[in-house]
Amino acid sequence: MITSAKDCTTLSNGVQMPWLGLGVWKMTGEGEAETTVKTAIEAGYRSIDTAAVYGNESGVGAGIRASGVARDELFVTTKVWNGDQGYEQALRAFDESLRKLNMDYVDLLLIHWPVKDKYKDTWRALEQIYRDGKARAIGVSNFQIHHLQDLIASSSLIPMINQVEFHPLLSQVELREFCKTNKIQLMAWSPLMQGNLDQSALVEIGAKHGKSPAQVVLRWDLQNEVVTIPKTSTPSRLKENASIFDFELSPDEMKQIDLLNRNQRFGADPDNFNF
Repeated sequence: MITSAKDCTTLSNGVQMPWLGLGVWKMTGEGEAETTVKTAIEAGYRSIDTAAVYGNESGVGAGIRASGVARDELFVTTKVWNGDQGYEQALRAFDESLRKLNMDYVDLLLIHWPVKDKYKDTWRALEQIYRDGKARAIGVSNFQIHHLQDLIASSSLIPMINQVEFHPLLSQVELREFCKTNKIQLMAWSPLMQGNLDQSALVEIGAKHGKSPAQVVLRWDLQNEVVTIPKTSTPSRLKENASIFDFELSPDEMKQIDLLNRNQRFGADPDNFNF
């Protein structure tokens, strides 16, 4: 059983990654990312997930330094945005991310979306960054099975992570199975369905355990062996989201939540996006 925010999964290359992290999408207000990251680390979080397109890598880096926790005790993820894809462009974009974070390396670097005709060249850049020791692990985000198959067929390294939209209304069963078979750790973005938590099953299960629907969903993620990165800048919610290690969902409760799946996305479709 996963018992704390510091507990880790082991990626295919042996790197340890916390099961629970903080997502910082849309944290672009003055000092918002810095303050939230510092508060999250003080609350026990050890994994922070940002991206170039979020526009807050500098704030994330500042929050980490302000926390006083040693860099090697933290796990930092960033991503190469779509407009920076391609081999040379991705290398340059990553250098800019390091500059903004004010770091020598990241723990995980992802391709943000599978941009057609570009993601293979971008992956070659990530492989080079990995070999150079500037990213401890590399992976992808929003890749479907066919994207992964295409990438794996022509690459020397298999992605260590696939970060996708994952929640009870979009449980990604086939993709999860494919990733498990290929030792690709699945990671959930938007695990709390952008606040759409008013599902009676989640409310009822939460009441049994004295937990909120959000805590039930995050616990479901962990018991499905999916890394999860809920986003919030509210200090009380930061603590609530991390208070998921003192209860366990029964097999029947897990099945109840599984039955909520409607293949419903709140974000873009990886097979049909225009950005």
